[in-house]
Amino acid sequence: MDKNRTEGAGKQAKGGVKEAAGKAVGNKRLEAEGKLDKATGKVHSAVGKAKDRERDKQKY
Repeated sequence: MDKNRTEGAGKQAKGGVKEAAGKAVGNKRLEAEGKLDKATGKVHSAVGKAKDRERDKQKY
């Protein structure tokens, strides 16, 4: 598994926590940071998946 996938999953989780905390305390900035982290994590995961697919193609 590519490191981008693991980094992406971590960022998505961190973003979810930040977003939930921001909503809970009414902090719009924290909520926005969480949404940004989640989006960044999704991009990292997508890049990692693409790298994994390419690596798998080269094996066969």
